[in-house]
Amino acid sequence: MIEYLVLISCIGFLAFLIPGRFRKYPAIIGWTFIVLSLFFNLPEYFSENNFMYPVIAALSVPFLYITVKNLLRDDPRVISLSKAAAVAFLIYAPFEYIPALGNWLIGIVVGEVAFILDTLGHTVTLTDWNIISENNLRVEIILACTGIQSIAIMLGVAAAVSTTLRQKVLAFLLVGPTIYILNLLRNVFVIMAYTGQWFPYYTEIAGNGEFGYESFFWAHNVIAELLALVLLVAIAYGLFRVIPELGNFADDLYQLYYREVRVMFYRGK
Repeated sequence: MIEYLVLISCIGFLAFLIPGRFRKYPAIIGWTFIVLSLFFNLPEYFSENNFMYPVIAALSVPFLYITVKNLLRDDPRVISLSKAAAVAFLIYAPFEYIPALGNWLIGIVVGEVAFILDTLGHTVTLTDWNIISENNLRVEIILACTGIQSIAIMLGVAAAVSTTLRQKVLAFLLVGPTIYILNLLRNVFVIMAYTGQWFPYYTEIAGNGEFGYESFFWAHNVIAELLALVLLVAIAYGLFRVIPELGNFADDLYQLYYREVRVMFYRGK
């Protein structure tokens, strides 16, 4: 079900890229179904004790309301935001929906992560083409572990405003290689922490009944997520330096959503 929701969202955003007076309606479909996919994923998030995404799902409801409201008004700020999402899907979709391409990227990441681990003195084995094993504990590398989602999102952000060819090239060089390399190190850290059982703490919070899962929880769901957030903010700052118009765009979006939230809050009193 979730795959179909994301697919419908993807189709909506890609249709938005086709010029026309009614393109806002495919954008509304895109935003609506991506929010629905967040809620349909809640059981998986809770089973993994991952509380970050449930919070995002809750916040996505007022975000969706404000976004749809202003898309119907043809607000240029939300149109540009939808363009960012559409470009992100345009980059990500081939890896998600063309199995050979997605598996190719996963295979490259698996090989490079295994090489880094071996270099660091961790003798790992591949129990399957995308499963890295050490100390009888296994980690499966999936498309979400390749960094392509973050790369697509950040490049989509860069495409939200008009840019020169030089800015496009600099934005790609800042985003693509940086996120890819950092993501490799993230995978290495998570695998080392899990297979080495670095963080076997607070089973009542981090455990799910699976042996050793606590170390995976703290490494993957907490430490890696927080570090990724900080690094993405740093990369976004770099994009603002390369493309100064992005700073104005971000401020305009903040003013729009802040004002709308205030209106919702005071109306509810």
